[in-house]
Amino acid sequence: MTDTIRFDVDSDGIATLTIDLPNTGMNVFNADLINDLDALVDKVLADDAIKGAVITSGKPAFLAGADLNMLGAQAGGKQSLEEQFEGAFRLNKIFRKIETGGKPKKVLAMEGTKPFAAAVNGLALGGGFELVLACHYRVITDDASMQLGFPEVQVGLLPGAGGTQRLPRIIGIQAAAGAITTGKPFKGPAALGMGIVQEMVPTDKVVEAAKAWVKKSPSAIAPWDKKGFKYPGGAGAMNPAAVQTFIGANAMAQKQTQHNYPAIQAILSCLYEGGIVDFDTAIRIESKYFMSLLKDPVAGNMIRSLFINKQAVEKGSLRPEGFERRQVKRLGMLGAGLMGAGVAYVSAKAGMDVVLLDRDMAAAEKGKDYSRKLVEKGIGRGQTTKEKGDALLSHIIPTDNYDDLKDCDLIIEAVFEAEDIKKDVTQKTEAVIGKDVVFASNTSTLPITGLAKNFGRPHQFIGIHFFSPVDKMPLVEIIMGEKTDDETLALALDYVSQIRKTPIVVNDSRGFYTSRCFGTYVQEGYAMVKEGVNPALIENAGKMSGMPVGPLAVGDEVAIDLSYKVGQATKKALGDKYVPSPADGFVEKMVVDLERFGRKNGKGAYVYPEDGSPKYLWPGLAEEFPLAADQPSVDEVESRLMVRMAVECARCFEEGVLRDTASGDIGAIFGWGFAPWTGGPFSFIDTMGVAAFVAEADRLAQAYGQRFTPPQLLRDMAAKGETFYKPGDSRGKIPAKKAA
Repeated sequence: MTDTIRFDVDSDGIATLTIDLPNTGMNVFNADLINDLDALVDKVLADDAIKGAVITSGKPAFLAGADLNMLGAQAGGKQSLEEQFEGAFRLNKIFRKIETGGKPKKVLAMEGTKPFAAAVNGLALGGGFELVLACHYRVITDDASMQLGFPEVQVGLLPGAGGTQRLPRIIGIQAAAGAITTGKPFKGPAALGMGIVQEMVPTDKVVEAAKAWVKKSPSAIAPWDKKGFKYPGGAGAMNPAAVQTFIGANAMAQKQTQHNYPAIQAILSCLYEGGIVDFDTAIRIESKYFMSLLKDPVAGNMIRSLFINKQAVEKGSLRPEGFERRQVKRLGMLGAGLMGAGVAYVSAKAGMDVVLLDRDMAAAEKGKDYSRKLVEKGIGRGQTTKEKGDALLSHIIPTDNYDDLKDCDLIIEAVFEAEDIKKDVTQKTEAVIGKDVVFASNTSTLPITGLAKNFGRPHQFIGIHFFSPVDKMPLVEIIMGEKTDDETLALALDYVSQIRKTPIVVNDSRGFYTSRCFGTYVQEGYAMVKEGVNPALIENAGKMSGMPVGPLAVGDEVAIDLSYKVGQATKKALGDKYVPSPADGFVEKMVVDLERFGRKNGKGAYVYPEDGSPKYLWPGLAEEFPLAADQPSVDEVESRLMVRMAVECARCFEEGVLRDTASGDIGAIFGWGFAPWTGGPFSFIDTMGVAAFVAEADRLAQAYGQRFTPPQLLRDMAAKGETFYKPGDSRGKIPAKKAA
């Protein structure tokens, strides 16, 4: 026994199991907790003096599921099939013991077993929710933050401890399928109304209410262990109504996921197959599917990138040591356009005072209006109160006077992407701020080292690149200039932590990492249109690969004329070193000849009807860029899009723009939506196999151009049989020049 659960028995003979993992702010199922729960359930069942038990938490939340580090290790482990199954089935055995007391079916049906009640004082997710469902009676807090749900699908898994079997037997197959395949949680009132829980009381009363039920219950039995049990409404898996549910659910789920997430199919299979057998057989079926998903690279990659590594950078793994944490209390925001206004909002929301500066007061006030609209929307949706909204807005101070910046702790510049304008605002700002104040640029393409030349203290100049819309996009890309020091980096990371964003840190380069690599997705789409590939095929292939939208659609959102301007600036900066892109001709014709700039002027690769009806591909594309007689397969188009992006990511790594592959995967997924099912571009290469990836890139290079040529790094890795990630190493590879 360890100290993960406090065990007490009161004068009524009711045991209280209080889950409280030491040295952590959240309860999760790890090996120690699983072992302790198993032992204490046995203790309750074996002691005749104990009438029943209440399971609760010693933390504000109940239990947030399984330790993803543990699951990540299991996903990459080398175990026998028998060991894998036993590991996957362990919690199912414990929960089943809670339900049945270990009694045979016939005895259980006649006698019942000792009652177990869940006293849920905060959110219960994943395995935590499964533990709640395994108890005979469930009491939850009436706190507005209360949530019950199964988020496993978000890491490529399914609820593996009876969740796919208990929930549909409580609320029906259709409702359960919707909840489990989307990961959407239940709020307290909904859970009570649907019969998932039996009581909802104030937080300080949950244990008392659970004990009261145990005290008056001589025995208990789960509904599915009673003779003649039927699904709610009688709609079991073989019922004609349920058959229609499965047909519709499968079609809708695969439409959303494009068949890229095996967990969706496995969840639906568990619901169907589990619905035509007895409960004990059903949970064994579930564990087999869970085990198969755990060994699938999709789950392993998603767990590593979307949770383990994401949480690590959010907790400060990229922060240099030796510097005290600092708090930005007053931010100077230069530029009140879309980006500047968004940064002002998230910073004010975090409690900072924000001096929002623009060329005149009208422009600055317009920037504050962005926050006013978001606040009004939040109040209207019940997400905030007028008092909180007013408090947030009071933190934003519009101005056109540089003198108002003098007391700021940090400056962020987000003015127009023109070097002369950035130089002007930088120098005017430096003239009034303190001599130790850090200056950051939100530029998405211009090298930080070059911009730092406009600032007298280049060691305190850094890039802080946000993504639009700032209030919704989670990633912030921090760019180190050649002279940026670690103390400046530490402050930048402290600021990003204050606004609750996910940071990555990269080294300086034109376009840095995200803009440079994201651009290849759009450019490859443009190149294919120019070649005569059907635009609809390009767009559908992009979505089928797992990207959120097709390359032409996202190109319209970013603005085709912006691509043109960036291209012209890059040509000017690189001179003879500039390498023309096959997309250049498409962009030039759309912008210069046709004045189709994208969504911003209502016409791009798509048409945007003035009446607000859905956009559609511009029919004129086929006239300007005639379709080729022979069209490529969907697989060929997908490969061009995915490999082109991954090759550029590998180049960034080889050049030292990226500091580690974990940041490359996180930045790709959260920065531009690189297919999440892959775990990111470096996980994608590993899963495909480095040698196989190099061979495919070489094939594409021979067919379509040198932009697909893999860097020497990949050839060397292929020759040595290396991968970017090794079992147990979540950070991944570090560039050779940085490894020392």
